[in-house]
Amino acid sequence: MELAVYNINGQETGRKVTLNDAVFGIENPSEHAVYLTVKQYLANQRQGTHKSKERSEISGSTKKLGRQKGGGGARHGDINSPLMVGGGRVFGPRPRNYSFKLNKKVKELARKSALTFKAQNNQILVVEDLQFDAPKTKTFVNFTKNLNIADKKIVLVLNEKNENVYLSARNVENVYVISASDLNTYRVLDNKALVMTESSVDIINRF
Repeated sequence: MELAVYNINGQETGRKVTLNDAVFGIENPSEHAVYLTVKQYLANQRQGTHKSKERSEISGSTKKLGRQKGGGGARHGDINSPLMVGGGRVFGPRPRNYSFKLNKKVKELARKSALTFKAQNNQILVVEDLQFDAPKTKTFVNFTKNLNIADKKIVLVLNEKNENVYLSARNVENVYVISASDLNTYRVLDNKALVMTESSVDIINRF
């Protein structure tokens, strides 16, 4: 597949880039591999530091509240009982690690599948390498307007980290800037416009 290369003004440069069919056009993209990889990514983002106090951790008297029998109601233990206001919680959340392992080949298949889905839906744009003289949000906003993607959720893929581009896009809503080497399945799918620089395509073609 070939795509035209646009400049910062949204005009075609006359150049074209070739997307590697082994990455952007695999024959049997796997939705299940994509599901597992996205699930793993989101699970890894969870801190897992949630905690509630159980009965043994509540500060309070352990004296029995009333007699065992003859009170006319249910028998009660101490004031830390989960049945009492301010008591401990039954089966409350405890700190835990949500991460799980996936094979490298599954993650590789998922990333190629996601890129294939993007290519099939014509949601990939290629622009020439961006060179901002200084961080300026207005410059980046005009760039998105020129490409007619200002109202879409955007992921911009650079060949390497560019501080000026990152700072220019930082305050723009629904824009995420990432290096090609860090591109993952979740970021490929979590947008309506996958914008790649010309140099980043060469890196992704080797995935």
